[in-house]
Amino acid sequence: MSTDSIKEKPEKTWVLATKNQGKLKEFQRLFAPLGVSIVSSKDFNVGDIPETGTTFIENAIIKARALAQVSGLPTLADDSGLCVDALNGAPGLYSARFSGEGTDAANNAKLLAELKAVDEADRSAYFYCALVLLKHADDPAPIIGLGKWDGQIAFESKGDNGFGYDPLFYVPTEDKHSAELAPETKNRLSHRAKALSQLLSKL
Repeated sequence: MSTDSIKEKPEKTWVLATKNQGKLKEFQRLFAPLGVSIVSSKDFNVGDIPETGTTFIENAIIKARALAQVSGLPTLADDSGLCVDALNGAPGLYSARFSGEGTDAANNAKLLAELKAVDEADRSAYFYCALVLLKHADDPAPIIGLGKWDGQIAFESKGDNGFGYDPLFYVPTEDKHSAELAPETKNRLSHRAKALSQLLSKL
């Protein structure tokens, strides 16, 4: 299926395996031009899905399959996180629960504390996203898109846009923190945008 063939069909509904409103809004903006309406897993009676994989791809597939079984709809799931080179890739798979408190503020505070003694030159990091589409719960061939967004961890937070680690993630090509970027700019540069682009090329 090509991107054009998606656009020619009437609006369809896919489910995104997330309860994060910031992530939901990002995906809704990204898929709107394709005639696809994205709804949240909050619209279905789905509890927390254990992320037992050891990679971003494994976790994305686990989430997508569990939600597809409940919803009966095509399901998108991404597993994404921030990988900091000075921390050997942490927080990585545990980005959302890095601090143990589950809040963006606490996660950012812990990240700054962990990097307190790290010089600017050694604060390289990247966001990584594995995005999976399952047509149905028993789909044996998930479509997978991967994306990586390089940057650095700043010494202080800036910006009011985005969510998660966006206030600390400095984007050298834009000379701004991710949370300072306009949504349309972030949707062009981000790890999720790149993963989506790769996924669509495989449809």
